[in-house]
Amino acid sequence: MTRSFLLMVLAAALLASPAITRAQGAPSAAAQGSGTSAPPITPRAPVSQASFNGSVPVKLVPEVVQISLQDAIDRGLKQNLGILLSGDDQRAARAQRLQQLSAILPHVSATPYYDVSQVNLAEFGFKFPAGAGFSIPTIVGPFSYADARANFSQSIFDWQALNRVRSASESVKAAQYTYQDARDLVVLTVGYAYLQAIADTARIDTANAQVQTAQALYDQANDQLKAGTSPAIDELRAQVELKTRQQQLIQSKNDLAIQKLTLARIIGLPADQPFELTDQSPYEPLGAMTIDEARKRAYAGRSDYQAALADVRASEFAVKAAHAEHYPSLGVSADYGAAGRNLFTSSHGVFDFRATLTIPIFQGGIAQADTLQQSALLSQNRAKLESLRAQIDTDVQTALLNLQSFSDQVVVAQSNVDLADQSLTQSRDRFAAGVTDTVEVVQAEEAVASAHESYITSLYNYNYAKISLARSLGMAEQGVKEFFKGK
Repeated sequence: MTRSFLLMVLAAALLASPAITRAQGAPSAAAQGSGTSAPPITPRAPVSQASFNGSVPVKLVPEVVQISLQDAIDRGLKQNLGILLSGDDQRAARAQRLQQLSAILPHVSATPYYDVSQVNLAEFGFKFPAGAGFSIPTIVGPFSYADARANFSQSIFDWQALNRVRSASESVKAAQYTYQDARDLVVLTVGYAYLQAIADTARIDTANAQVQTAQALYDQANDQLKAGTSPAIDELRAQVELKTRQQQLIQSKNDLAIQKLTLARIIGLPADQPFELTDQSPYEPLGAMTIDEARKRAYAGRSDYQAALADVRASEFAVKAAHAEHYPSLGVSADYGAAGRNLFTSSHGVFDFRATLTIPIFQGGIAQADTLQQSALLSQNRAKLESLRAQIDTDVQTALLNLQSFSDQVVVAQSNVDLADQSLTQSRDRFAAGVTDTVEVVQAEEAVASAHESYITSLYNYNYAKISLARSLGMAEQGVKEFFKGK
């Protein structure tokens, strides 16, 4: 009797042990360390410069769209591929920070379950001999039990996780600055394309005027040839000049059509969308600015410089996090609930509380590897920061030099246009009076064409230099509104 009773107790203990292990003995994840492990910190991948030449087109509209420079920039800031990708990078940086933050925030969950079991004792090698008029069955069950409890875990001290959060926070700032810098790049890209389209439009106007002038010269030479007052070579030269100007007009129109396609691609217009440019390219001088003043404004306003500073700070915290892999961490976990055959009629309160100190002893060199990797990344980011600082100095000085040079060129080119026009007028008068031949007139027309091209090019370069200056100072959006008044 005594032996049979002991066997029955042993069997009951074997049956109960899995249930106890599942129901009351399993500690939560935080009790084993410092909570759910966050993914490693990954460096931010910069948006490709080529992305700013693309966009996500909007829906085609039937009417002709009127586009000013500011309208084009506003469209680019909404639809340009570079700005869209940069916005996605900003959201990804915030998501990574939330992942790192999860490791130091409390975790709460509920784990209710209901278990039905049946056990074959013979599977474990138990054989119960019959005795004293009764026998123990080898099949036990089915039996059931229920368990419902709330689980809580919290990291108390984890220097590695804390520095990962700080690093991720700096990465979020870097992504925000990079997004603002992407907006400046969009302004620069759109401004370049729009001003180029304006220049091509001006070239068409100039080519049209030159065609009309060449046509008038040809008509005049043809009339004189018929009257016998001018040789055939003069009429032939005038005809060649006319055909040359017509060819240039055709090329100018094609250049404008292609440039408008480029602009549409940048600002998100469909390729088949008809639109017109409403702004011209006037000459508006800017006030003088010293190099020291411009450099100071650039260091404070350039978003790419602020992003580089944030990248350095993020790397510094990442290095600290890698060093902290050698440090112990402390976490607590607790759960409370009810367990029994029936939660509503035959259950009792159960709870568990644990505090766990995790002490790294040997990790296979992973901490040293992470430290070396993050230290190398820190060194790279510091080098990039110093290089960018030098690049800002170069950008500012280059923009100021170009602005002054192209401003002087615009003044000289405008004067040269006036002189070339006067020379052409006098040459035509001399030809009409029979004093000279068409060689002088054709040469004068060539000089006029060259003067107008120089003026258009210098004016385009000057206005683009203004946008470049605004970009180098980190105020591209505000600079366009300040430097260009929609004329």
